[in-house]
Formats: sequence, structure tokens, C-alpha cells
Amino acid sequence: MNKESKRREALLYHAEPTPGKIQVVPTKKYATQRDLSLAYSPGVAEPCLEIAANKEDVYKYTAKGNLVAVISNGTAVLGLGNIGPEAGKPVMEGKGLLFKIFSDIDVFDIEIDTENVEEFIQTVKNIAPTFGGINLEDIKAPESFEIERRLIEELDIPVMHDDQHGTAIISSAALINALELAGKKAEDVKMVVSGAGSAAIACTDLYVSLGVKVENILMYNSKGLLTKDNPSLSNLQLKYAIDGAKIPLDEAVKGADVFIGLSSGDILSPEMLLTMANNPIVFAMANPNPEIDYNLAVETRKDVIMATGRSDFPNQVNNVLGFPYIFRGALDVRATKINEEMKMAAVKALAILAKEPVPEQVNVAYGATKLGFGQEYIIPKPFDPRLITVVAPAVAKAAMESGVAKNPITDWAAYEDHLRERMGNDNKMVRLITNRAKLDPKKIVFAEADQLNVLKAAQIVYEDGIGFPILLGNKEVILELKQELGFDADLEIIDPKTDEEAERRNRFAKSFWEARGRRGVSKLDAEKFMRERNYFAAMMVNEGEADAVVTGHSRSYPTVVKPMMQLIPKAQNASLIATANMMLTSRGPMFLSDTAININPSAQDLINIAIMTAKTARMFGIEPVIAMVSFSNFGSSTSESASKVREAVAYLHKNHPELIVDGEIQADFALNPEMLQEKFPFSKLAGKKVNTLVFPNLESANITYKLLKELYKVNSIGPIMMGMGKPVHIFQLGASVEEMVNMAAIAVIDAQEKESKKNKITQ
Repeated sequence: MNKESKRREALLYHAEPTPGKIQVVPTKKYATQRDLSLAYSPGVAEPCLEIAANKEDVYKYTAKGNLVAVISNGTAVLGLGNIGPEAGKPVMEGKGLLFKIFSDIDVFDIEIDTENVEEFIQTVKNIAPTFGGINLEDIKAPESFEIERRLIEELDIPVMHDDQHGTAIISSAALINALELAGKKAEDVKMVVSGAGSAAIACTDLYVSLGVKVENILMYNSKGLLTKDNPSLSNLQLKYAIDGAKIPLDEAVKGADVFIGLSSGDILSPEMLLTMANNPIVFAMANPNPEIDYNLAVETRKDVIMATGRSDFPNQVNNVLGFPYIFRGALDVRATKINEEMKMAAVKALAILAKEPVPEQVNVAYGATKLGFGQEYIIPKPFDPRLITVVAPAVAKAAMESGVAKNPITDWAAYEDHLRERMGNDNKMVRLITNRAKLDPKKIVFAEADQLNVLKAAQIVYEDGIGFPILLGNKEVILELKQELGFDADLEIIDPKTDEEAERRNRFAKSFWEARGRRGVSKLDAEKFMRERNYFAAMMVNEGEADAVVTGHSRSYPTVVKPMMQLIPKAQNASLIATANMMLTSRGPMFLSDTAININPSAQDLINIAIMTAKTARMFGIEPVIAMVSFSNFGSSTSESASKVREAVAYLHKNHPELIVDGEIQADFALNPEMLQEKFPFSKLAGKKVNTLVFPNLESANITYKLLKELYKVNSIGPIMMGMGKPVHIFQLGASVEEMVNMAAIAVIDAQEKESKKNKITQ
């Protein structure tokens, strides 16, 4: 995508369909006059009187306890500088989005139109009663230090300037583990810090708290080494300034154990890296261009322990590992401040978590056989679902132990369960899927690339690094649409009907005829079929000219699935083809099967569908808990439909005891743990959170997933084809661009899995 196209896409994202990225959503019923009279006058007077009598009751009756203000004056916005409060608002909304999706904290962003420190402080103090916490953002130094210091002292709610402390906390956790791997102690290391801004000062302060000695630190700004005779230095910088002559950076790094980069790209050369001590620790955190490129650094020295601010390299120092969970823990114990003890608790929790066995879901997301503590894994990954249940409790405990918690937690197990439930509405699965696909992109045939939305999906797949699209359709139309979209990548475009494709078309026809000649397909039929894009696309995968196919946007599902099932053989040991939809619900990902293929599956079909769906769930790192649903509960009906489900469950219990599966059971009992425990405590699903539903027939499955999708705007990924020998996935008619991108990522992962399985067999 060219620069202008990227600019246009970014502007459209923020402008449509509703301007901005956050909104206020009611949490109470409001349908009736009675509801409204409770929400406002006269009923609202009662909580007002309770709060007037006891101010702490504001946490009981209002949203204050889960509401953070992201506050800025726009004087140091990202890499854009002092662009003002209005121009900084999109960034503050973005920070609010991160708070919500990573820790379920609600946010109002507040932009203050003043650069006067006293005016800023007084404004925040005046609005503070609204909020449970204050996140200061993008305020230039040195004013940011004074603003934060004063607000911490003068307010009784948590205040933190994440630009300073977020990077400090995450990089400190990485430093603890890097020192352990290097076999070094904090008090012994020589450290060079490139950068002397607010983030660099906050980081270095925290490193000193870990044991690094001030006299062993050399700090540089853009003018060179900080020295005490420099009148332009702030008091905060002066504590890291030295007496004596200036030392060039290339001299300072000689024999250094640690290089901390919070400055600008490419200032640490390979030659300089070679002069550092054994097992050097390099945190090159300038973004997007690190102080030294990761690949260059590890090629230069095999013993380097490296971290950057980038997501495409190991050991990303990402603030999202910290601030959502620090505020979560602080809010949940009603802390009056975020103190040093709480920050250090977050540091240690992150460092310890990196040494724990990694959940399969995280391994799947990063395409790793088994992530483990070492040079390429010294801090947890941002997608690790354990972060909220590890960091937030650690911060909460530190608040209690340091005497700043007004609402101590007593049942920690219940608190962790509560945190897991909070995150049920976070659709991390899409990010996990796309991240997994990017690790090993595959060639994907988009069989309807002359449709605008399909081509847009292909563009996103290519530009996001998910896969390498092959575009099928009318070449003239595709080129025209590419120009309209600003999609200037040089990709293969194929029109199966043209003369230039005659050789390949005839070759595909010959293969198809040889495979299906005894099943009623003539050579002439095969040649005719190969002019049709879905047959041609399927043969490209069969013949190894592509890794996967996605199609179906403009045609009915039965029309599209027919050529795929004719040309693509079943997977080894698969007795049928079926589909599952992954629904990204408020309770987490749910798999629904079979949503598109088997109209009235037999008991044996249901057994196979359940087993295949379980494998699909595990492909995404999710351990399946399967309810075989019906209108009947455990024998309450003797109908044929209920009986076949009961028969399938009995077989699975006997022959697949490793599966957590039960039924026949009604959907409400399957999804309501309290109802299930009360009425059917004997069920294998009792005490479990069901995440997979297998339906007795196609109509119930298809209707259910489409109702969820349309009535509740639940994101759907699928139908995911199961049992196919090659990666072929079919969109629902009229699928959105987002749905097609997600399906393409699924197709890439499917291709990765099949390739991995094939490699294991041949080894």
C-alpha cells in the first residue's frame, strides 16, 4: 500500500462507521419507565444520599471504581511532538481501547488545553472525584515529572505517567532475567544508557532499585555524555551526570555489560557491540528503528541477550504488559496511589512469569513448539492470558502490604476467577490467529479477486504479512480495482479463461479427468470445469502451485463447496467433511459444529464431528469442553434426534475418555454452570466452562451461529472446513472484509498444520 492509501485507510478507520474508538454503554436495564425512574429521578436520589453520608459508597453505587482517566495536554504525542490537545485525542482514545481490551477497565480520555503546570494540576484535581485512577499520557519532560509528583501527593487515587514507568517496569523485568541468563549481578554491571528523557530517567531509577550502582552508569543525551558542568541538565538528569571529561559513546560501551537504548535508531554499531563484555545485554528500545537491528545484533554476537520495542522480534518491551494490569490491581483494592512497592511487584511478577511453563495457546499464537525461558524469551508475550491473573494480584498484594489499599482482598482464588471472567469479552483470538499466520505465511488463492471486498481482504492479508495472495479473476478488473485501492504490490493475477492459461488449464483438466474418470467425469467435462475459477483454484492447491484456497464471497455455499469436495480428497483417516464456526463471544471463543455441510448427521457422524471439532479447538491452543446439545436433557426424550446424540455421547465416553464431553443437553443448561450443577451434578460438564457445542443437525447449528452474529454482533470465524486433505476454506455468501481476512489467516494456519504433519510423517 502506498503512503497516500495508508493515510486514507487510517483516516477512514477513525472516522467510520462512528467517529472515534470508544463509546459509553449502559450497564443497567432501561427499557421501561420503571427502569428509567430508578436510573434517574426519583430513584437516583437514594444512592446520592448514601454517598453524601459516606463518600466511600461512591465505589458501591457508581462506576468510579472501574473508571480511569487518560489525561494529556498533547505536548509529547508519540513521535509527533507538541501537537496540542485536540490532535492528541486519537492517541488517548487508543490508550483507552488498550485499557478495555487487556484489563476490562473503562476510560474517559481528557485533553487539557494548557501547558502551565499549575493549571494542569488544578484541572486534574478538580475532576478527580469522577475517576478511580489517573493515567497521565504524552506530557513533555520535565513538566511531566512535576505533574506526576504533585498529583500523587495531593490525590487519594492511583496516578501514573505510563510513558515513564511503563517502559521502566517491563524493561526491569527483562533485565532481571537477562542478568540471570548472563550470570551477572546487578550491583556489578557496567551500564550505558543512550537517552536522558523521562522514560530513560524512570527506567534507570528502577534499575538502581534493582541494585545497579549509580557510579556504574553512563547516561547520554543527543549532545553526548551527561556531565555535572552542563547547565542545561535538569535535577533528575544531574543525578546520573559525572564529573570529568566527556567520553564518546563508542568508548563508553567498551567492556560494558548492559546497553539501554531509549534514543534513536542505528547508533550502536556492530563494531561497538563487539567491544562489550561477555554475554552483553542490549535493550534497543527506540521504535520503529532500534539502536541496533535485532538480526544484525544476533549475527554479530551469538551471546547477546537482546530486547527491542518491536513486535516482530523476540523480547518485545511493550507497555501493554504493564499498565492495564497495574491499574487493574490498584483499582481492585482501591489503592490511594501506585507506589514503588507496587511497581516493583509488577516487575517481579513479570520476571517470574517468563520462567513458568507457557500455555499452549501462547505457543500456538507464536508458532513455537515450546516457548521457554532463554535468550529469546526473557519477558512474557503480550498475548499471554495469564498476565491479568499474575500481575494484577501481585500489584494488589503490594498495595495491601504497603498500606495504601482501602479495600483489601481476602479470597485470592475467587479474585483470580473474577479476573478471568472479566477477560471473557476480550477477542484476543483474532490477534492470536493473525500473529500465528504471520510466523510462516503461505500462498493463498483468492478465487474471486475481481470482487472489490475480496481484493481488499487480499490487500490486508498481503500488507499485514499473513500470506501471499494469488488473485484469480478478470485481470483487467483486478488491475483497475487495485489502482482504486492503492494496492500496488506485484502479485500473480490469473484468469483461468484466457488463452495464456491454456497450458495450465489443460494440465489441470488432465489430472482431474484421471482422478475422476471412473466417476462420470469425461475429459471434455474436465476441460470445461477448469475454465471455472473454483475448480481451477482447487487444482492449484492439488498440484502444489498454492498452499490454500479461500472462496465463496459471491456465490452460495453449496455451489462453491461442490467443486472443492469433488477435487480435494479427504484428510487421512477422515470419514466425512464438516465445518465449525469459531464465535468470539463475551464468554470467550466458542466452537459451533456442524454449521454448513451435514444436514442430518447420524450418531456416528456426530462422533466424528465432535472429535474433529476438538482437534480444531486444540489447533488454536484451546482445550475443548464439549456439549452435545439437543432439545432434550439426559434421556428426557426418546425421539430419534435426541437418541442419536445420546448414542454418540455414550460412544465417546467409552472410547475417548480423554475428551470432556457430555449430553444430550439443552443449550441453556450447557452454558449456565449454576443450573447445570444444581440439576445435573453427575454430568462431566459440571464445574467446567463449555466452549464447544455440537448440534444434532445443520439447521439448528446454522441458525444459531447466524442469530448470534446478527442479533448480538458476535464476530464469527468460519465455517472452518474440517476433514479436508488440503487447506480449503469457504466464506459465507457476502462475508465482510474482516471475516475474509480472518478466514485467510485460518487457511494459512491450516496449511502450516498440514505441512508440519506431513514433515513428521516423512522424517
